[in-house]
Amino acid sequence: MTDLQQEIDQEITWLSSIGLDDKQGTTRLLYDNHWVAAQHGLKEKFEQEGLETSFDVVGNLSGKLVGSKYPNEVVLTGSHVDTVVNGGALDGQFGIIASFIAIKHLKEKYGQPLRSLEVIAMAEEEGSRFPFAFWGSKNIFGLVDPEEVKDSVDSEGIVFAQAMEDAGFDFPEKKQPVRDDIHAFVEIHIEQGNVLENTGKQVAVVDSIVGQKRYDITLKGQANHAGTTPMGYRKDTVYAMSKMISEGIDDAKKEGDPLVLTFGHVAVKPNTVNVVPGEAFFTMDCRHTDGGALDKFTSNLVKRFKEIAKECDVEIEIDNWMDEEPVPMSKKIVSLLQEACAEANLNYTTMHSGAGHDSQIFAQHVPTAMLFVPSINGVSHNPDESTKLEDLTEGVKALIASLYKLAYQE
Repeated sequence: MTDLQQEIDQEITWLSSIGLDDKQGTTRLLYDNHWVAAQHGLKEKFEQEGLETSFDVVGNLSGKLVGSKYPNEVVLTGSHVDTVVNGGALDGQFGIIASFIAIKHLKEKYGQPLRSLEVIAMAEEEGSRFPFAFWGSKNIFGLVDPEEVKDSVDSEGIVFAQAMEDAGFDFPEKKQPVRDDIHAFVEIHIEQGNVLENTGKQVAVVDSIVGQKRYDITLKGQANHAGTTPMGYRKDTVYAMSKMISEGIDDAKKEGDPLVLTFGHVAVKPNTVNVVPGEAFFTMDCRHTDGGALDKFTSNLVKRFKEIAKECDVEIEIDNWMDEEPVPMSKKIVSLLQEACAEANLNYTTMHSGAGHDSQIFAQHVPTAMLFVPSINGVSHNPDESTKLEDLTEGVKALIASLYKLAYQE
């Protein structure tokens, strides 16, 4: 094991242990005791390496190596410190550890950069404790009206504002000012899919993040006796739902990559063996890197669902509750990251992200790009989440090379 591999392994083991639960996963939710311990533990590590540390109003932690020539042009790197419930050891926190190690190594080898280098451990991205996601990154750009979350409660009935105060932060009464000193943002993350593993690549430069549309769909027919209701008189919502799902998946396969379509949650009423189901509920998640293609596919599918509902004599209600546009990364930063990987002789490729990340918030305001490392079997958001240590190390090498270009070169 090389010194760099050992360092990466030790730091990830340390951070993932904060919030280690009885199912051998990590549960570290916004403003809970484990979150507080992790942020203050990271603050201490940053300070030990001579970085200037600070918390912003909502608890985003920064560790800065001030630049000599352009101190107000910040090359920012990092990710989110929160996890899902019973999460893995890498999602979010690998990005923080990798960024910290990269800045540490750059400082040791090259000294003070021209532009300021800053690692950030963002307060929250997952939305796992309160019904709000990207709290950390959205506050960096003044995108949050505090009234949206002030009275939100978690599963234990704790109010958002109180949780924040318990963690040592005063709840903001107004939107935060937009941070205007960020020259570029680079986030490194596990892929959370199996593209890199299947193609034998160790690193990816991410050039876009998919758009997402999510729907709640409710079908209402008539619950009736399974033995005495003839087939021709039934208003069977499961039959209608099955036709919709089957046709949807068939259409998605015909459309091909990069479109993906998922029907992830299904509920039936009365859900009894001898009753024709009178109500069915299901969700639909559709993603694509092209906003126009996403709109066209989902519009056609929704139209067809309504036709099927009419054919099956059931009512349909469709709630399109999420509609996120695809987010392209900065072409300039993507190109720079590609050059850095090529010059470092890394085994890399270029791909899009099928999952959302803090970078999709940053990319709308500052030059942004991402790096991916493989996920074993594509597993994420559970304790089995894992990446080979040599792949994590190649990712850190890619980040070091990229940050050098951004912060040490004119």
